Amino acid sequence: MGDVSRARAWVERWDRQQENYIADREERFTVVADVVAEVTANSPDPLILDLGCGPGSMAARLAARLPKAAIVGVDQDPVLLALARGGYHDLARFVDADLASPGWPAALELTGPVDAAVSTTALHWIPEERLGAVYEEVAALLRPGGVLVNADNLYDEQPAVAGLAAAVLEARAARAGVGGHEDWATWWRAVSADPALAGAVAERGRRGARGGITELSVRRHAELLRAAGFAEVGTVWQSGNDVVLVAVR
Repeated sequence: MGDVSRARAWVERWDRQQENYIADREERFTVVADVVAEVTANSPDPLILDLGCGPGSMAARLAARLPKAAIVGVDQDPVLLALARGGYHDLARFVDADLASPGWPAALELTGPVDAAVSTTALHWIPEERLGAVYEEVAALLRPGGVLVNADNLYDEQPAVAGLAAAVLEARAARAGVGGHEDWATWWRAVSADPALAGAVAERGRRGARGGITELSVRRHAELLRAAGFAEVGTVWQSGNDVVLVAVR
C-alpha cells in the first residue's frame, strides 16, 4: 500500500479495535518504551527488534520516543506488513518472516547486536514447544545487558486468581468505555475489502490462518526465558492478566 495516509488510517482503526481487548493498551506501549529508553540510554544508535510487529503500532511509538534508534519489525502476516510498510516505512524496516520458523533471524540481515527486543500481544500465537526456541534465538541476537520486553496476556495458574484477574480487566475496560469499539472480525472484513490490499489479502489466504492461542503463566514464561539464557526475569507492569514481562540477557 503506497498511500501513507490511507495505511495509517487503517492502523489507527486497528488500534481502536484492539482497545476492545486491552483497555490500557496505550499505557502498556508507553511502559515498553520506558524500559527500552532506560536500557538504551547510553547507546548512541540503538538497535531494536519488534517481534510480531503487526501493522507497526509499537514501532511507530518507539520511533517517536527514540528517534536515533534503528527499528526492525518482523511479522508473517502480509496484510499487516503492507500497512506497516505503507504507513511507517520512513520510521522502521519491516521484514516478512515467521517466528515459528527457526530460520527467521537470518531474514533480518542484522549487522550488529540488538539492544532490545519487544513484543506486544504477539508471542501467544507461538506454540509452547516452539516458544522456548524463539527465546533462545532472541537471546542470541541481544547484547549482554540487552532486554526482551514482552507485553501480553499472561495467565495465573491458580483458577480463582486467574478469574479475578480477568474480572479486573473487564472492569477496567468498562470504566475506559472501550467496549463499543469495532471488533477484530469486523476490522478484518473491512480491511480485506480494500482494493489497495487485494494482493496482500490473497497472499494471506494462501498462507493460511494461524493456530490457536497459547495461554501460559508468568512462571512458565520465566522458566523458558531462564532456560534460554536470560539472567533475570520479572514483571514491571500489570493490569489484570495484561502483563509487561522483562527478561535481561
